[in-house]
Amino acid sequence: MTDQQRPFAGETMTYAFAETGIGTILAAAGDRGVTALLIGSDRTRLRRELGEILASADLREDGPAMAETLKAVTRLAANPADLVTFALDLRGSRIEQAVWDALRRIPAGATIGYGALARTLPVPATAQEVGAACAANRVAIAVPCHRVVKADGGISGYRWGVARKRRLLELEAAA
Repeated sequence: MTDQQRPFAGETMTYAFAETGIGTILAAAGDRGVTALLIGSDRTRLRRELGEILASADLREDGPAMAETLKAVTRLAANPADLVTFALDLRGSRIEQAVWDALRRIPAGATIGYGALARTLPVPATAQEVGAACAANRVAIAVPCHRVVKADGGISGYRWGVARKRRLLELEAAA
């Protein structure tokens, strides 16, 4: 297995949980910044998912060490239109990086279609590749993949559930 397939090999990632209005969030961070913000309702499942996506890292639960990050994440969950105030450690393919960068430039409260977003990228990509990059996003809310919708404006799949996607868009619209 190559380093690209094991991007967190040998690194220590600290994680902790926060209860928010959109569900339980598991936040994980290493020396370079937040590597994961996973949303769910079951801490055991979230921990298992973290273990899968950061399989090559040494994972350590430490609420006190994550206290400031958890405060910022909780604020962001309550108002996803806010700016991200913590460092992000985003690792992915060239297309994923391009999509994630473009997602962070979509204004809060706005949405864009998968194909329309693909056409804005500096690398060739299809709507399906944009969807795959959104699905690969490990940092919910901070990289706002919830702002990508179907071409007709309808809400489609979301890694953390369509109801959460709808709620995040409602929170942004109200801000």
